[in-house]
Amino acid sequence: MKIHRNLTGVDLIRYLKPYGYVITRQSGIHTRISMEKDGQLHVTIPNIDPLKIGTLSSITNDIADHFNISRDQLNARTVWIKKQIF
Repeated sequence: MKIHRNLTGVDLIRYLKPYGYVITRQSGIHTRISMEKDGQLHVTIPNIDPLKIGTLSSITNDIADHFNISRDQLNARTVWIKKQIF
């Protein structure tokens, strides 16, 4: 499944909040979000427009690994794949 290519760092953070991620700190253009469910996970997201596909792929891989699912399974149930962002 293809990842949305026009996703910004702010959009990604907004879409991850319903899954339990909270902003823990910000330094310059980088925002660190964390989750405590099923163990701790900390992810650093650059606030750039748009996110580079490799950066987004790496972030989704980290999140999928945390939940012990494949990246395709994560993408199938995530809103950033299905919605067009304007």
